Amino acid sequence: RDFMAFYNTLKNLYNKIIFSKYILTHNYRLPSNYNDTSTQFVNNSNLSSSTKYLIWVDTKNFQVNIFSGAKNNWILVKNYICSIGKPSTPTPLGTFKVGAKGYSFGENHGYVCYYYTQFKGNYLFHSIIYNLDNTVRDGSLGFKISNGCIRLAKVNAKWIYDNIPYGTTVYIT
Repeated sequence: RDFMAFYNTLKNLYNKIIFSKYILTHNYRLPSNYNDTSTQFVNNSNLSSSTKYLIWVDTKNFQVNIFSGAKNNWILVKNYICSIGKPSTPTPLGTFKVGAKGYSFGENHGYVCYYYTQFKGNYLFHSIIYNLDNTVRDGSLGFKISNGCIRLAKVNAKWIYDNIPYGTTVYIT
């Protein structure tokens, strides 16, 4: 009887470790003046958007920065840690526009990503990768690991999905 209880405890622990990876973030710390310097960078870059929002993806620091305002007068309202494309499948650099949106994709391939927002062709902002049973398959943030998409925590991908309008400028450097 004690053996079975011990066995079941070990089995449950093993399943938690093996079958549900936890969110892992890079240990990188942003400079204390990051918000000020990113706002200054965007406002000095002469960027405009057809909506009241602008997104700047800082691939060097693995940050998605969301601004509100207008050309040369952008105010940082959100910034999120992200993962970007690996060297063999990099995230495209340049200026793009928000396009299609959707709740999820990947189910027919054995995984699921939530709250996608397109910024160029098949390139998307979306959640980290989940298994079909909704456990985390790959929760890595702050790494070059994707096929070019920009991965975010689910709650952050949902914020973009819910709040960023079609046509919003996405600037990736």
